[in-house]
Amino acid sequence: MAREFSVVGVVGLGTMGSGIAEVLARSGVTVVAVEVDDHAAARGRGHIEHSTARAAAKGKLDEAARTELLARIRYTTTMADLADADLVIEAVPENLELKAEIFRRLDEITRPETVLASNTSSLSVTEIGVHTRRPGKVVGMHFFNPAPVLKLIEVVRTVVTEPDVVTDVVEFGKALGKTPVVIGDRAGFIANALLFGYLNHAVRMYEQRYATREDLDAAMRLGCGYPMGPLALLDLIGLDTAYEILDTMYRQSRDKLHAPAPLLKQMITAGLLGRKSGRGFYSYDAPDSPTVVADAETPLRSATDSGEAREVSKVGVVGTGTMATGIVEVFAKRGYDVVLRARTGEKGEAALARVRGSLDRSVAKGRMTGADAEAALARIRAVVDFADLADADLIVEAVAEELPVKQAVFAALDKVAKPGAVLATTTSSLPVIECAAATSRQGDVVGMHFFNPAPVMRLVEVVSTIATAPDVAATAHAVCEAIGKHPVHCGDRAGFIVNALLFPYLGDAVKMLEAHYADADDIDTAMKVGCGLPMGPFELLDVVGLDVSLAIQRTLFNEFREAGFAPAPLLEHLVTAGRLGRKTGKGFRDYT
Repeated sequence: MAREFSVVGVVGLGTMGSGIAEVLARSGVTVVAVEVDDHAAARGRGHIEHSTARAAAKGKLDEAARTELLARIRYTTTMADLADADLVIEAVPENLELKAEIFRRLDEITRPETVLASNTSSLSVTEIGVHTRRPGKVVGMHFFNPAPVLKLIEVVRTVVTEPDVVTDVVEFGKALGKTPVVIGDRAGFIANALLFGYLNHAVRMYEQRYATREDLDAAMRLGCGYPMGPLALLDLIGLDTAYEILDTMYRQSRDKLHAPAPLLKQMITAGLLGRKSGRGFYSYDAPDSPTVVADAETPLRSATDSGEAREVSKVGVVGTGTMATGIVEVFAKRGYDVVLRARTGEKGEAALARVRGSLDRSVAKGRMTGADAEAALARIRAVVDFADLADADLIVEAVAEELPVKQAVFAALDKVAKPGAVLATTTSSLPVIECAAATSRQGDVVGMHFFNPAPVMRLVEVVSTIATAPDVAATAHAVCEAIGKHPVHCGDRAGFIVNALLFPYLGDAVKMLEAHYADADDIDTAMKVGCGLPMGPFELLDVVGLDVSLAIQRTLFNEFREAGFAPAPLLEHLVTAGRLGRKTGKGFRDYT
């Protein structure tokens, strides 16, 4: 039977500590909250009172319960008041010396059986625990911000943590309404080890002016369904906190991808810490405010920075697969005349049937009228001859993701397309310039990477090569807006924005599993519950296809030559064994 933690101390009442104290008090636990001085204690009390008042205003907590909750928390500046605590959770800033000193003092003050926990997000719990005479009763309890909302707790056991202590803390976490995962003691644990490599990569993209902050954030929100973009999330976390976590991870892993981007240090030195200072990657209307205000980097207009868009009224689409038919449907629903080029008449008729089926489903779900569906279908014409694309203003290639096949298409288009027609490729990973090089009009070629399913996903990555004319990029942008899509701009390099940020993160998850640090279920839980992601990495890999993931990771590695981008041997072995994910019924998990 798990021991009872009826009196719990919390040391440090910053954002995390005050949130943890609130969680404990909500669950009926008596809390002794310790801060360094009266001012800090008052600030912590203010955090809790404000948070609970907000919950009451939203109907999530009634006034009587709020009053009882607040009454369970006793504030003090005297560490000795923790003498009778059953469990003490330390939540001070990420500084090893500071945490070590607190644990040394707690060891002297508390009873020998009291469990001591650190809320550290990246430091070694082992190094903290050795400053006590009871390292077996020291454990990590990493809550996630905001603690009253997010359900994940990473319970970190060291090589000497007593098994019953881990069991008791896990049961206590469940009693708090949280989802605990048990892991070993290594920098970043699960969530931060996977999250911060991704965040650091996004900073490097911004630092290199590969994409704007707005486009980086929009790409991950709209392309992957993430609740926040990476730069906005860094502003919320705090750039100084992010730097410390990355630096700790790098010192342990020596992985270049964990070395903090130089821009982070520069911004910290300039006092640009994120929301808490009122300015980070974005500017805010006040310190600690979530409200973004315009600044010197805010785009002045929605169109791309230079060039006037060309007029587009007739669109050609080359291909008959899922992506091609989805793009045809998107354009036809928005009033464009669309010519669908298929290799054979039968393939063209089959593609039209798929579009009709999709439109019929939209009608059945009440998303459009039958008349609108018929009108959209009437705007589509299937052809076999490339010459039938001669009067198209924009031609979108959506054939197989094989460079020779795409180059052959672009060579054919070059012969028939009218002067000034924009030629676009939907490639998700191949170099756009290689397609453009197959033509005599490289300035007219641009990438328009739609996401699958095209009728549903709002994001389009507009990819300019070194040869793409400004008005061609402007045309792609304007067309995206006209068909209800959100365009983001980037240069022509492997992965563009989304895949370049997503697949190294997925690769890191596979390496974590391969190292037996945590199992697939716990890793998926950590990223969904702790980071609010719509799918865990292994769920997503099985949906995408392990072979597709392996191909993209190889492409990224071959382009950037970063050791951290190399696919894990485990992924290669699974693909070799034919375990490709849901499409074969077996991937990281088995499907029925």
